[in-house]
Amino acid sequence: MSTTVEVSTGRLEGAHEDGVLVFRSIPFARPPLGPLRFAPPQEVEPWPGVRDATRYGPAAVQTTDMIGPIVGFDQPMGAEDCLTLNVWTPATDGARRPVMVWIHGGAFTIGSGSQRVFDSATLARRGDTVIVTINYRLGALGFLRLSDTPIGRALPASGNEGLLDQIAALEWVRREIARFGGDPGKVTIFGESAGSISCSLLLTMPRARGLFHQAILQSGPPTLVGPPAMSSRVAQAILEKLGDAAGSAARLHELPPDTIRRAQAKVILELGLETRGMPFRPCADGDLVPADPLASIGDGCARDVPVLVGTTRDEMKLFALLDPASLTLDAPTLLRRCERNLAGHAQELIDGYRAARSARGEPISPSELWFAIESDRLFRIASMRLAELQRAHQPRTYAYCFTWESPYQGGVLGAAHALDIPFVFGTQDRPELAAFTGSSPAARALAERMQDAWLAFARTGDPAHPGLPAWPAYDGERRATMLLGAGCEVVDAPRETERRLWDAIPL
Repeated sequence: MSTTVEVSTGRLEGAHEDGVLVFRSIPFARPPLGPLRFAPPQEVEPWPGVRDATRYGPAAVQTTDMIGPIVGFDQPMGAEDCLTLNVWTPATDGARRPVMVWIHGGAFTIGSGSQRVFDSATLARRGDTVIVTINYRLGALGFLRLSDTPIGRALPASGNEGLLDQIAALEWVRREIARFGGDPGKVTIFGESAGSISCSLLLTMPRARGLFHQAILQSGPPTLVGPPAMSSRVAQAILEKLGDAAGSAARLHELPPDTIRRAQAKVILELGLETRGMPFRPCADGDLVPADPLASIGDGCARDVPVLVGTTRDEMKLFALLDPASLTLDAPTLLRRCERNLAGHAQELIDGYRAARSARGEPISPSELWFAIESDRLFRIASMRLAELQRAHQPRTYAYCFTWESPYQGGVLGAAHALDIPFVFGTQDRPELAAFTGSSPAARALAERMQDAWLAFARTGDPAHPGLPAWPAYDGERRATMLLGAGCEVVDAPRETERRLWDAIPL
């Protein structure tokens, strides 16, 4: 089986590994260096000879992640020459296989398509599918809105260059993926957290229309986008931290990336609370990204795109690793925290969640109430609103809730944010992930069920397969939701009492 492929910009030499062909670090845009820093991605220049595609290239420049090492998610520091992607394929023949393009998460400041947890050999082999993982610019280098600052005339960065990188990667897939045995007419985007936010925004963006045909959204709704005023404030804060070093476009182009990274870290600390922990994120500028992405979904902007959307049950418990005080809250502290995020609604939500959880026999300590309210505020409620709005236009809309509990430190994380990722990729058995996911036969069985659901959706727009109970489409009345955990079952309107509490509360 040949490991050489010729794309429009040159020849690539990949590797045969684990029963599939792998091509790593394929450039989909020119390195964003010097005058191309903060600019939209530019076309790749052809290369002579055969390019080595057996090793991963650099991740994007990023801050240090404190959660990743604990749960086995490797995070390299990265470099600016990062606009590359990786392809796993069963064969480079003329077959027209479904294509799945993974957009990684990490709060738009960390991560890469080359993380070990995203190794796609199992998924590609199991589903006879072509899998692509991509990089995109992160943090200030990918999401700094300079157009509204004093330097904006010379350097009109929109704050959405990282999203433009994702579009450039999808354009590469449309142009080149047939050479890798894939079908450019059957592309599914999928992502988790910031990757899911990205996918949900791509659903709304005219520039992305036609580049993909289905979308899987894992724990990231489009409400976690920044308004222009906040994006501009973050940019001004970065410029203030850089001081005289940012006095002109030329200086900003020449600054060492470490200098920008250090300024970025200070801004994250200062503005993290009022930006939901993500000062650097896509900007709903009304141009590239609609001013209200969720409303655009409601207007039918993605009516032709089948969608699978869901969250984990205990999203916020992962972040207890960065906020250990959240594990020992008392009632007054819980109220203060909720009032900070939900002025005028805090006590109402606390009382409602306590009653609903008590009726189901679930824990009602202040910490458990905090995790449940925040998981819904940031992730579940908006995700289910998206499902309901999309279902009005697209009958192939499906919902899930991931309920498998992590064994980490005696189960303190529950069904935490990001726990679903290794199950989707079939990497949950890896030694570096076992403490986070568990490595029992039950974990392996769940991983296989989830892989088959994601693969079925990529093939047909329907996640149903013989290994799961019948999976009805979502609608605003029944609200059928597949629970994916130690047991898999469909539940109508799960946690409906809590969901209704948010009907009149802005997210």
